[in-house]
Amino acid sequence: MENEPASGTTAAVAAATRHARFGRLPERIRFHEMTEEKQAAPSASAVGSHDPEASWNHFSCLALDLGL
Repeated sequence: MENEPASGTTAAVAAATRHARFGRLPERIRFHEMTEEKQAAPSASAVGSHDPEASWNHFSCLALDLGL
């Protein structure tokens, strides 16, 4: 059944259905519709939290790992 050749009217109906569904591209989305602006505010933990004694904890260094 699946391998049978389609008749002319069936093929035309199928082509019309495909064209109705996929015949045109979707509408263009503009850049400003894809982006959102938010006010940047520093978090409470980030304000004045620099600790030079513990700053090395944030980096991975082979020399520190080996104790050199």
